[in-house]
Amino acid sequence: MFSFTLKVLFFMFFFTATYSQYVFKKDTVPDEISLHPYTTISDVGKSNLDIGFVKDNYNSLKNKKLQTENDDLGFTQNNFWTLTEIKNPTNRSLVYYLETARPITDLVELYLIDVVSGSISKQVSGDKIPYSQRSFDNRKTIFKLEIGPQSSLKLFLHLQSDGEVIKVPVKLYSSENFIKQISKEQLIFGIFYGILSIVSIIYFFFFFALREKIFLYYSLYVIFVGLLQFSLDGFFFQFITPYAGWFSNHAVLFIAIIAVFLSGKYSELFLNIKANSKKIYFLFNTAYGLLLLLLFCVVFIPSILLFSYVLVNVLTLLFLILIVYSIVYLYYKRKPVDSYFSVGILFLILGFGIFILYNFGLIPVTFFTQNSSKLGTGLEVIFLSLSMANLIRNLKNEKNELNRLALARSEEMNELKSYFLSNISHELRTPLNAILNLTDSIFNKTNNKKIKKNCDIIKDSSQSLLSSVNDILDFSKIEKGELRLEEAPFNPIKIIKSIKNNVRNNAENKGLEFQFSKSNTIPDSLIGDPSRFAQVVNNVLNNAVKFTSKGFVKFDVDCEIKPDNRVSLILKVSDTGIGISKDKLSSIFDSFSQNGINNKRKFGGLGLGLYIVKTLVDMQNGTIKMDSKVNEGTTCIITIEFDVPPQQEIEVVVPEPSIYDLKGKSILVVEDNSINQMVIKMITKKWLNTTVVFANNGQEGLDALKTNKFDIILMDLQMPVMDGYEATIAIRNGEAGEQNRTIPIIAVTADVMETTKERVKEIGMNHYISKPIKNEILYEAIKHLI
Repeated sequence: MFSFTLKVLFFMFFFTATYSQYVFKKDTVPDEISLHPYTTISDVGKSNLDIGFVKDNYNSLKNKKLQTENDDLGFTQNNFWTLTEIKNPTNRSLVYYLETARPITDLVELYLIDVVSGSISKQVSGDKIPYSQRSFDNRKTIFKLEIGPQSSLKLFLHLQSDGEVIKVPVKLYSSENFIKQISKEQLIFGIFYGILSIVSIIYFFFFFALREKIFLYYSLYVIFVGLLQFSLDGFFFQFITPYAGWFSNHAVLFIAIIAVFLSGKYSELFLNIKANSKKIYFLFNTAYGLLLLLLFCVVFIPSILLFSYVLVNVLTLLFLILIVYSIVYLYYKRKPVDSYFSVGILFLILGFGIFILYNFGLIPVTFFTQNSSKLGTGLEVIFLSLSMANLIRNLKNEKNELNRLALARSEEMNELKSYFLSNISHELRTPLNAILNLTDSIFNKTNNKKIKKNCDIIKDSSQSLLSSVNDILDFSKIEKGELRLEEAPFNPIKIIKSIKNNVRNNAENKGLEFQFSKSNTIPDSLIGDPSRFAQVVNNVLNNAVKFTSKGFVKFDVDCEIKPDNRVSLILKVSDTGIGISKDKLSSIFDSFSQNGINNKRKFGGLGLGLYIVKTLVDMQNGTIKMDSKVNEGTTCIITIEFDVPPQQEIEVVVPEPSIYDLKGKSILVVEDNSINQMVIKMITKKWLNTTVVFANNGQEGLDALKTNKFDIILMDLQMPVMDGYEATIAIRNGEAGEQNRTIPIIAVTADVMETTKERVKEIGMNHYISKPIKNEILYEAIKHLI
């Protein structure tokens, strides 16, 4: 019996010694030691005990042994005390670094009691006190232990937090091993935080470049995920809030709430939840509301701080479930989900899953398990960044497609605009054709001065309307880059004198003095576009008359001989009109520009004249200068260079024929408009030996060609049944008989668009005449072709 009792006592003594005290071996000193098998812990609740009481009464505090290397005490505000005994039987001093509670634990106190002498030393750490008051300068809860030779120590740890999870590792590291751990951490943390910083900056720039909110949410999400890890690792307290205080103690909660919100918002936008599922969208918004409520409670209801830590973790899990559910739902509905996004979320789940198992002490404490959340977050950010790259590519493709559609729409609108302008030209020129020709006919047939005067008014009004139509069409041509200049010999003096006479009459009708002078060195023939030259001169002179109410308009034409058989015509127009202010001079040549809205109302016009003049002068490599003073007048100087024909021939002015004789030729007029038919009848009825037959559309024209012989065709372009284009193509293809394949065809149309002129040439028409039709122009064109 005695022997049995001795064995029990020996067993209890041996077990207690090995359980309660760690003894260093004499022959070897380990680099790393986990003291949890030799550590007991006691939960003393809200009691704030001092070391004296704990030292004397520890066995009565219902202590228990730590179960794992990293026991999890849960979300708590209680005070905990641990006891570990170590013994150094060697003859040398040992230096170790003790790592215990997480960096975000509010208060950690270490009391070292020498068993022999009874002396007590204290070290402190925790983020509730200023960082400078820590016993050891490190972001983690680290204490430096100097264990003397042949000594025994009792290590009492006091831990307290405001509701965060408290974990109790009790690990010793040798100096060399501690330095290795720090170096390894610096490398991993440098890579981790470097990736997060680069990604956040890049996608922040993408937000400013593309103005897509999802890039902003993603950039902020990465920033706050990084800040959350920064806080959990103790860096936030070390570098940003080292003086502790209220914000420091709540930083983890604030950052976690914002990070969770941003992760939800980013995922919601990326997965287009609002469009794909109203139900899931409602759940996301409900979760946002709960986060907002939690944030309110953290700020204004401090008493529930413990529950706030629990709730933020619950809401994090809720958002993670929502995101996963959204992905599964979209896959189920066969809607596109970026695979990189799914993989990124998977890595996040794996990383935090391992971290949660580590927190509950269910897996061993290793560097990998301690930093699994960083690994998961890092891989998540990498794959989410790849998914964002796919989004950028999709946005680019979408933008390209929108640009393509916009370009197609623009081209369609341009075609519609061209059709509209062509139609407007046709519809306006057709009645103007009749008005001008009928007015000429009435003017020539009457001797009544009042009627003649009224005819002049009608002609001037019609010409003004025609000029406005021409300006609009020219403006359209300029916009589309379709304005073309011809190269043909012309007599500048003849054009200038013709315009000068018309302008003189207008000026004198307003009571203005008109002065004209020209140089005697101007050649009789130049090479250029006579109609555009006339348009420039006419617009500038008419502008001067329009904006001058009293005084004079002066027109001077000079010439400067240039090398290589070239000359510069210098046109100078001066007036005593209203003038232009200096701030308006720079924009006077802009389209739809006129010197003030009141001037538009007073003087009328579209404001296109000078814009067209400037464009035409620029196209001829000329210059235009304008000097003006308000209420004093304006001077405009235009300089244009022209080539002079190598051998100038004296132009023989042939008077307009008084008799028009086509000597038995027959004309087929293909025209659907009865007014235009009447105008052509009125013009040609005075021609001798001329036969004119009318067809109402292209098909009637083809039928007429098959049964009759004609010498020339006057072809309108816009007609029902068969238009002029189709009829001309049919004639050139021999559908009206082989003998008519080469019959001369003149386009007689109100459409003056450049595309129309080019199309007319392409299909084989011989000439082009625009309405209103002039007798002599029509006769000369027909006579030239037959």
